[in-house]
Amino acid sequence: MEIIRVANKKTENEFIRVPHFIYATDSNWIPHLESDVKAVFDPKKNQAFQAGEICRWILKDSNGRLIGRVSAFINKNLAYTEKQPTGGVGFFECINNKEAASLLFDTARKWLEEKGIQAMDGPINFGEKDRFWGLMIDGFADEPPYLLNYNPPYYKELFEAYGFQNYYEQYVYRIYADAQLPPIMEKKFQRLTKTQGYHFEHLKMKNLDKYAVDFITIYNKAWSGSHKNFKPMTKEKAIMTFRRMKPVVDEELVVFAYHYGEPVAFFINILEINQILKHTKGKMNWFGKLKFMYYKWRGKCRVIYGLVFGVVPEYQNRGLESGLIMTFRDIVINRGYYESLIINWIGDFNPKMVKLMDHTGAKRNYTLITYRKLFSDELEFERHAVI
Repeated sequence: MEIIRVANKKTENEFIRVPHFIYATDSNWIPHLESDVKAVFDPKKNQAFQAGEICRWILKDSNGRLIGRVSAFINKNLAYTEKQPTGGVGFFECINNKEAASLLFDTARKWLEEKGIQAMDGPINFGEKDRFWGLMIDGFADEPPYLLNYNPPYYKELFEAYGFQNYYEQYVYRIYADAQLPPIMEKKFQRLTKTQGYHFEHLKMKNLDKYAVDFITIYNKAWSGSHKNFKPMTKEKAIMTFRRMKPVVDEELVVFAYHYGEPVAFFINILEINQILKHTKGKMNWFGKLKFMYYKWRGKCRVIYGLVFGVVPEYQNRGLESGLIMTFRDIVINRGYYESLIINWIGDFNPKMVKLMDHTGAKRNYTLITYRKLFSDELEFERHAVI
């Protein structure tokens, strides 16, 4: 076997092609958009390069056939906040062969060790957690939603055989449109809106600047105290984010909560576009864009993808999550069009959100693991702290 560092256009294209060999017979696999993957490795498009670096490799067998790939990276803003400097590995793909997997992991580990790193998490993204994060261990009967990591079941054994340990689990839930929500959620909603000065409203793109300001107000307050090395979002970035979402956003699927006019919470949802992207085979060239427009026009997006909840800390535990879900659900029922809602990325270290999802009757559709590998036996492994 030969490990080759990605260093030119040819090896970059081979890195993109590896999954097409691994999943050739898997009917549920939907390739990530090539543009989404390439953006991770582009310093002009990925802000993580401002405080980090990344490297990637492909693996070929003795006949020159592609059999694996991996990337390793360091975010210096995060690496040194752990008990031991910790980097990451991601975009791992490999045939069912422990020797091949170990060669990929060894290569990533050596690169990290040379830079003073003592542990690695994986498979994770060199960037935000909302994409390319975690190893799927449950949910293989269904097609994966947009940006969710998908892999063969045998990857779990490859990771654990190398010594990776379960750092935390992340859950993806599905709520069907005909689900009966608990009566207590309706009572909370009525109490919030009729006696406590709250109201809920939907995004209006014509007032984008207003909602961008409301978004960053909530986002910056909600995340500043619970995320390491948090950097406040700017109005410009918020506006850019909403504009990029425009092709896949339905205004009524984005809900804001206000308390006497002050923005205090949001629930951001988009169309689950993998239902369309599976027809583009990972390419969004002119032909892929035509396919996207065609299948969207045909009404192929019947599932909603819940991106994120955000609640200002002093307004948590007041039932706002129930209010957001009730407002959102009323739209879904009134429309009679959408079939279900997928809610992404609930960590097992956040038992309050897990409890809320269980309370709504949501079904756990997918389970993923974020692993950690310590490079020395003298280091003590600890799971992610509960928040």
